[in-house]
Formats: sequence, structure tokens, C-alpha cells
Amino acid sequence: MCGFGGHFGAVPDAEQLLRAMAGALKHRGPDGEGVFAAPGAGLAHVRLAVVGIEDGSQPMRDETGDLVIALNGEIFNHVELREELRARGRRIRTTSDTEIVLHLYDMMGEACVERLNGDFAFAIWDGRRRRMVLARDRMGVRPLFYTRHRGAFHFASEVKALLTLPGLDVALDPVALDQIFTLWAPIAPRTPFRDIFELEPASVMIV
Repeated sequence: MCGFGGHFGAVPDAEQLLRAMAGALKHRGPDGEGVFAAPGAGLAHVRLAVVGIEDGSQPMRDETGDLVIALNGEIFNHVELREELRARGRRIRTTSDTEIVLHLYDMMGEACVERLNGDFAFAIWDGRRRRMVLARDRMGVRPLFYTRHRGAFHFASEVKALLTLPGLDVALDPVALDQIFTLWAPIAPRTPFRDIFELEPASVMIV
């Protein structure tokens, strides 16, 4: 269980905010913490090391530095994908399944999710196209929440990381509360909070 958060858009004191988000998720990743900050975009990650224990630190960049990923979860078919990528001439630098997703995205764009067998949520900052790509596994095992606040887009593995945003309105959503009392949980994209949403399972969002 890892955790990540980030933003797309201009954010005051961006690195400080990213570290605050990571701090709110520390319980999800005791084995490491990393922050990536660029003009208009950022990623924070806390890590529980399972695959690529020695060389899987995140956020992880590709060789060009243009693509950066933060991933929570596990790619079950990463061994097979690794061999396929090597056969295509790809240079794999780590033993981490996270790097496999990064290579697939470089080759296929957001269609890379079609090749992934696993439970995952991830964010990829595509500096070439100036876009943030979010994705969630088919069954929705790994959570991913988002909000828009003061002209920027923010996301995280848990709502509590979004609550670190200064001045965020955290009013309750009465419709979501009715769903909780009736169905035990709100129906995505609703959450208990009016302006915080959940990325639905089997979904890709491009910002």
C-alpha cells in the first residue's frame, strides 16, 4: 500500500504543499518519500516497498525527464511486459513494476492501461504534452480522489491529503450521505464531501 498526491496548475508554495500531502499519507508508505515539482505540476509519493525494493523510488522519471509517474499498487504481469519491452529495444533501468508502466505509456499513451494486469492507481505527468494522466484499475481496488481548487486540479490516494489544501471547502454532500446510509458507501464519483470526487474504477482522466 503506497500513496500519492499531486496537482496540475499554478499553486503557491507548491513543494511545501506536496510535502504536506505526503505527510498526510505517511501511514500508507513508511519505506520512502519523494516529491517532484515543476512549473505548473507536481507529484508526491510515499512508498511501501514490495517490488523493486532497492531501485523503485518514486516519483520516477524516464530517461528524458519528460515523463514522471507516481503509482500505488502492483502490476502482476510486469515480468512478461519487461521481457516484451526489452525485445523491442527498451532499456529497463530498475527492477520496479512502476518503470514498466512508464515505458508502456511512452509507447502507447493512455492506452497503456489495456496491457496492465493488476490493481493500481497512478498519475503520470507528461511534460511533452503538458498534461496529467490519472488512471485506476478495473475493479477500483486502489483509490484515487480529486478536486479543483483556486484554479488548479489536485488529486490524492486519500481524501485527507486533499484536506491539506488551504481554504478548501469541505462541506458535506447530502446526496452522498443518503447513499451511505442506504448503500453503505457513496456511488463514485461522489464522496461524502461536496467538492471532492472519486475517479471511477476502470477510468482514465486526462487533465
